[in-house]
Amino acid sequence: MRQQRADYTLEDLLTLPDDAPRVELVDGVFQVTPSPTLGHQTISSLLWLWLRSHAPAHLRASQAVGVGLSPNTSRQPDVLLHHAGLPSDRSLLRPADVVLAVEIVSPGTRRVDRFAKPGEYAAAGIPFYWRIEQDPVHLYAYRLGDRIGPGGERQYELVDDSSEVIELPEPFAIKLPIAEIRP
Repeated sequence: MRQQRADYTLEDLLTLPDDAPRVELVDGVFQVTPSPTLGHQTISSLLWLWLRSHAPAHLRASQAVGVGLSPNTSRQPDVLLHHAGLPSDRSLLRPADVVLAVEIVSPGTRRVDRFAKPGEYAAAGIPFYWRIEQDPVHLYAYRLGDRIGPGGERQYELVDDSSEVIELPEPFAIKLPIAEIRP
């Protein structure tokens, strides 16, 4: 499908039919996201289940929910942790609703998950970002730091990485054995 326009907005995204393909809106352009692999989905599901079981009551885990990062950009993190109490019929969250965005890197999404998305999430003010590499499973945990990027926005700083255990004091006390999210 070839797009004739590059000026779509979050409002246009919200008017797509329920049976539309999974898309992200990037700088006014709809981008269809490829179907994830079984390994990717297993990691995503296991991490969602782990976060759901361990997060405090004021936080909730979700999968593939859109986050409006700017008037013409929306992404769908593979897993996210958001504030509890949001209406269950929302399909697009604000960056202020999101505490943690997680991307699981697949062969077709390497550049976007490693470079574009963390920059966009940081610029929108999402406090924490995790990137999970597959084969072998390795988790990189970042938090929004004070370092300013070339565009004037804050950037993420690496706080832990492991293929064995991730231990973090925030966004809540976390001790995540990587074996629990490995396919």
